[in-house]
Amino acid sequence: MSRVYNFSAGPAVLPEEVLKEAADEMLNYKGTGMSVMEMSHRSKAYQQIIDEAEQDLRDLLNIPDNYKVLFLQGGASLQFAMIPMNLMKNGVADYIVTGQWAKKAYQEACIYGKANAIASSADKTFSYIPDCSDLPISEDADYVYICENNTIYGTKFKTLPNTKGKTLVADVSSCFLSEPMDVEKYGVIYGGVQKNIGPAGVVIAIIREDLITEDTLPGTPTMMKYKIHADNGSLYNTPPAYGIYICGKVFKWLKKMGGLSVMKERNEAKAKILYDFLDQSELFKGTVRKEDRSLMNIPFITGDADLDAKFVKEAKAAGLENLKGHRSVGGMRASIYNAMPIEGVQALVDFMKKFEEENK
Repeated sequence: MSRVYNFSAGPAVLPEEVLKEAADEMLNYKGTGMSVMEMSHRSKAYQQIIDEAEQDLRDLLNIPDNYKVLFLQGGASLQFAMIPMNLMKNGVADYIVTGQWAKKAYQEACIYGKANAIASSADKTFSYIPDCSDLPISEDADYVYICENNTIYGTKFKTLPNTKGKTLVADVSSCFLSEPMDVEKYGVIYGGVQKNIGPAGVVIAIIREDLITEDTLPGTPTMMKYKIHADNGSLYNTPPAYGIYICGKVFKWLKKMGGLSVMKERNEAKAKILYDFLDQSELFKGTVRKEDRSLMNIPFITGDADLDAKFVKEAKAAGLENLKGHRSVGGMRASIYNAMPIEGVQALVDFMKKFEEENK
């Protein structure tokens, strides 16, 4: 069977040449006579893999020297706890709630201190990004938290919030490496890699060094201290070794493609094909306020649940996989990450046109 166009929100599509390269090295990585899956994380060969992965990521994002790169486990969901455990020195944090994941992060932070939801778009089913130019930032807030791209709802911060000098913490899971970022505007950038970078099981955290201290909340487990992982080069315990290896290959692929400004242009071109169609379609419509639309996750509906289900079923038969919307919102969602070729988006729009003709 040939490969399908996979619009899954995560675990998601990976570049085909990365998969082929990994397949070629599966049984014998660079003459070691073994797979990376079987390799000691303390070996010279593996040290080179993780060092190169970090350096390539630093190159792609122009990460300043005073930021640490950590390869961690536990998904974004574990970061919801690690962030307050490591950063809540005053016991106060401000959260901007623009979707389910930001809400979960906020609820988790409430366990560890005083978390304030200072802005939210829940009133309109998270279909927009609230104005964050003049927020009621708490004077003693340790940080301000955002989820920069909302996978479920298809919104994206185009302008970062005015944090009034407070440290910005951002979950970038679903927009990671989709465009250039100014790392210095953030104290912490983190994301699960299974959407835009690699296989599930790895979280990458990029943290400014002054935020990595011994001073964590009482009772913070050793494994939840950023300092432990930073001091041990992400090798305090056995890391998700194979996942990091694949991420490293994706970083090299991104460099080969021309870097993040080229990816941004590609992603804008792909998203435009789908949004332009949605804006003129009589059957389908997008669910997000235009100025807040994500380039990565594009939700849309027909307005009829039965027709939506029919569309998802027929699209699957046509080789367009995983277009069902998140269970909390229904409808459809096309996730068009870096590795989704423009042909995949064109094939989706062609199919939508045909479906609209047949179901008017």
